[in-house]
Amino acid sequence: MKKLLLILTFLLSFSIPAFAAQLGGTVYADVNGLVCDFCARALEKVFSKQEAVKSIHVDLDKKVVKIQFNKGKSLKNETITQLITDAGYKVRELRHGQS
Repeated sequence: MKKLLLILTFLLSFSIPAFAAQLGGTVYADVNGLVCDFCARALEKVFSKQEAVKSIHVDLDKKVVKIQFNKGKSLKNETITQLITDAGYKVRELRHGQS
């Protein structure tokens, strides 16, 4: 029984952030390679095409992309990472609902 509880706790610790992203809210992406305003505009253009995205803000000093979703909308972590990677940048980490 203890093993089952331990396994369930372990699995939930990885699924809760992914589930939270699917419910909407805000995702923060730490991104390598953001150095200029052109970088910010490129990512804004990419994410503005996604109907789930309400707004995006790129902080060049902190190298963080803040993505806010429309209520009830979202993108999977894999999709967010792929969009940023396809734009030419590398995602270090995704965080949900915290700055």
